[in-house]
Amino acid sequence: MPRSLWLGLLLALPARADELGDKLEAVLSRPESKHARWGVLALDAATGKVVHERNADQLFAPASVTKLYSCAAAFIALGADHRFETHVHRRGDLKDGTLAGDLVLVASGDLTMGGRDAEDGKMAFAHDDHTYTGPASTTHAVTTTNPLAGLDDLAKQVKKAGINKVAGDVLIDVRLFRASPASGSGPRTVSPFLVNDTVIDVIVRPGEKAGDKAAFTLRPETAYARIDVDVRTGEKGKPPAIRVERLPGEAFVVRGTIPEGSGPLVRICPVADATAFGRALFIEALRREGVEVAASPHKAPTAALPTAYDKYPSVAVHKSLPLSESVKVILKVSHNLMASTLPLLIAAKHGRLTLAAGMRSQGRLLEKLGVPVEAISLESGAGGGDGDRVSPRATVRLLQEMRKRDDWPLFEAALPVMGVDGTLVRIGVKGPAKGKVRAKTGTYTDDNLLLDRPHLRAKSLAGVLTTAKGKTLVFCIFVNDAALPKVATPLREGEAIGELCEILHLYAP
Repeated sequence: MPRSLWLGLLLALPARADELGDKLEAVLSRPESKHARWGVLALDAATGKVVHERNADQLFAPASVTKLYSCAAAFIALGADHRFETHVHRRGDLKDGTLAGDLVLVASGDLTMGGRDAEDGKMAFAHDDHTYTGPASTTHAVTTTNPLAGLDDLAKQVKKAGINKVAGDVLIDVRLFRASPASGSGPRTVSPFLVNDTVIDVIVRPGEKAGDKAAFTLRPETAYARIDVDVRTGEKGKPPAIRVERLPGEAFVVRGTIPEGSGPLVRICPVADATAFGRALFIEALRREGVEVAASPHKAPTAALPTAYDKYPSVAVHKSLPLSESVKVILKVSHNLMASTLPLLIAAKHGRLTLAAGMRSQGRLLEKLGVPVEAISLESGAGGGDGDRVSPRATVRLLQEMRKRDDWPLFEAALPVMGVDGTLVRIGVKGPAKGKVRAKTGTYTDDNLLLDRPHLRAKSLAGVLTTAKGKTLVFCIFVNDAALPKVATPLREGEAIGELCEILHLYAP
């Protein structure tokens, strides 16, 4: 029977008042959840009536659902249409094309520096972001965009300003806020100057037959880091095993196997010094544009930064796409590095420099929005912090209040869509709720060394869904402390949460 006919017959049947609850509780009470704790709240968006709840006021580790809070605060503090402007100033006299002084790039906190800008004026993303790739990964990918687009833009403008030679140094001003470690997995260097997520991608392609040396390219091509790649072609059908080892001094060794017949696989070399990395890439961009630069990308500058820039002309400026596009990337792929930067951007907006100051400002913004901040705890912008604890009710309240704002359509459009894109691309692909759920996912695992397997600290999903009867629900689902068998992965709980969404879609009154 066609699914559309089956769904029509199902909806035509009279529903018992407790049928929805029975079906939801059947999933929540499965044997594999014996030691886990579930929290659920689903409300009718129009009336606020509770459709179903379980432990809705208890605190849970939210994992990356935390990003809903930081992205909402960034929309409020900066504005969905905010565009970062990165200026390059010249310090010194310019005569006959030679700058007898320095170029100073002033970092603005631009989260991508044009590296994800697509031709349609939107930001590109891969469903499995390159920042999360691991030794056995097969689906993580880079975008087809130019990771150095912003720096290339600035270099062209410097050349157009009549600067053919920089006799002094090239400096990067990152005093917008203090560096702070990112939370969650992926690159760890939070900086006001982010280029290609502070990583160098190694894109590996197999040889013609097993035993052949694999080919590789670097993205971006740069002399900043030393990267030694020796990957061999393995037997067809075998899983890949490509590991990246970090050595002192921004050096990396890449070894392993890629199966014969495989498509290109991505591995990353995360650099430790985002400022030095960005400076080297900017010097290389200037040189590609025909600007002679005396300074070396391998030697730290010795000149002091200006205390102010009113006396130094701006010779180039790169303007980003709207913040809403960066938030789309953050929420669609659950980008930890960019999400960790948001509280620091909020701090800078209020004249502060630290993560703690940014989180306090975020708390005040959320409280003003209507979120019960006294009933939650957050220490990070991305999730994964030991102090990150929120309730289903507080999270639903956040979404309810955001739905009242004029920029809600942009926020909603940034959420992954079940069975369609982002971190929900593989959930509910053939189910009745495909395309009907827009929600932020979250996954956080710890190592259970006792049994040599992962322990699922948190799996989560929060957003909005459309029921089969055309109503909109605002919902939040958390599961904490699920014991995983050695053969299972967090996808098991992800599929269970997908089932809960399908039940809500089909049976909600």
